[in-house]
Amino acid sequence: MRAVRTPLPRGRAPFDTAGIVRDELGVSHYAGLPGSLVTMFRDSVERDPRAEALVEVGREDERLSYRELWDRAARVAGGLADEGVRPGDRVANLLPAGLDWVVGFLGTQLAGAVAVPVNTRFAEPEIEYVLSDSGAAVVLRPGQPLPAGPPTAVPDRTHADLAAIFYTSGTTGRPKGAMMTQENFLSNIETAVRVTGIDPSEGSALRNLVSVPLFHVTGCNSQLLIQLALGGTTVVMPSFDVRTFLRTIADERINLLVSVPAIYALALMQPDLRDYDLSAVSRISYGGAPIAPDLVRRITERFGNARVGNGFGLTETSSISTYLPHEWAASHADSVGFAAPVVDLALDAVDRDGVGELLIRGPNVVAGYWNKPDATRDTFAGGWLRSGDLARVDEQGLVYVVDRAKDMINRGGENVYSVEVENALAGAPGVADAAVVGVPDDVMGEKVGAVLVSAPGAVADPAAVRAYLSGRLADFKIPEYVVVRDTPLPRNPGGKILKRQLRDETPWPAG
Repeated sequence: MRAVRTPLPRGRAPFDTAGIVRDELGVSHYAGLPGSLVTMFRDSVERDPRAEALVEVGREDERLSYRELWDRAARVAGGLADEGVRPGDRVANLLPAGLDWVVGFLGTQLAGAVAVPVNTRFAEPEIEYVLSDSGAAVVLRPGQPLPAGPPTAVPDRTHADLAAIFYTSGTTGRPKGAMMTQENFLSNIETAVRVTGIDPSEGSALRNLVSVPLFHVTGCNSQLLIQLALGGTTVVMPSFDVRTFLRTIADERINLLVSVPAIYALALMQPDLRDYDLSAVSRISYGGAPIAPDLVRRITERFGNARVGNGFGLTETSSISTYLPHEWAASHADSVGFAAPVVDLALDAVDRDGVGELLIRGPNVVAGYWNKPDATRDTFAGGWLRSGDLARVDEQGLVYVVDRAKDMINRGGENVYSVEVENALAGAPGVADAAVVGVPDDVMGEKVGAVLVSAPGAVADPAAVRAYLSGRLADFKIPEYVVVRDTPLPRNPGGKILKRQLRDETPWPAG
């Protein structure tokens, strides 16, 4: 019998909830969404065909208008059709971020096919697994011309139709393909507009810089597709370089930024930062890792015209599930914000500290895992996504993610949530990066261990770090073992820290 979950109260969420309806299962939906990504794209082309749509850093002389982008994508769709691709077939995209990646993705949509963005940081066996598991009929590869044929655009798809498969890069096991529907994409676009306070009438005045990979949902769903829906300009960086990042913000008059805290921290450390005109930036979002309150302060000081906010989500939620708006960003930097307008949240197996596994429901939750019925049944249970994140929600409705369920440390019967400690370490003196793991102990079962990477020009001092944490954390949460390493923390291709590897390879001091 399916368990019935009671959604948590929405609290003081300041988002627009107009035009939201619930279906017979209680799931919210935005009314009035376009019929598909193709419809959305066509609307933008017809609204202002000459507006600038796409720029690739390094190929600035090849700027595509909306009409030019549509025409190129339609020829790719025709080429795919000539190669035998039919609606529902999978087309894998192994291209680097840039014009061709976007044209290939949109051409796949115009062909009615299913895009499979491939993480180019995967090892070759992982790439081969994705291509095999997805059953890709065509693979768009670097160094090969995009398919080309008579311009084609299939009749509109439905909201329930599969649009893409994004493969997650978990810390264990094979990658799993999250099946993203047309409504998943369209719902995330509307959510992003509402939580960041974008006025759709801004249209072609919007200019966004994509500095994260397009094969992840942040770059594709919460940057590229939002601009395509609104008629704005997307400027894509094929690879990240901090000076190119700053120069592009200034030269292209970028007004929207979305990235991870580490990129903002690196940019703010540049000695010539004052030489770049950053005054056009009006909105900054970050997420994907803990952020120190001091970094939030420095971002708001240097980008003096920008509203900032913290977004949280998963591949399985098509990107955004919660958002912390500007008014709360500095005072609640350790929170990931309020539930998005169409998102319901619940907690499962709540402990005495009010912490439980975060469950998520909404039209942004994907349809399951491709070719993985058992994993789908376990993860998408009773209409709710089991996120694998441990969280608590306060009386205002603010969500605090304290750990991954598998990363919780049991120290002699006391639960220590590694993300909570990592959040505190984000502001510690001399610390650029940190990970917290459980270190086996014969007496306590586990003790708290921290591995630190020093900030440029500094040396993290374990004693100073512990002193900094004193008063910020309960004494049993302060790491007993602190190790400073001179190499980056090990991460998988999706950027997640490989905690099991880190724990095993770290020379822990004698207890």
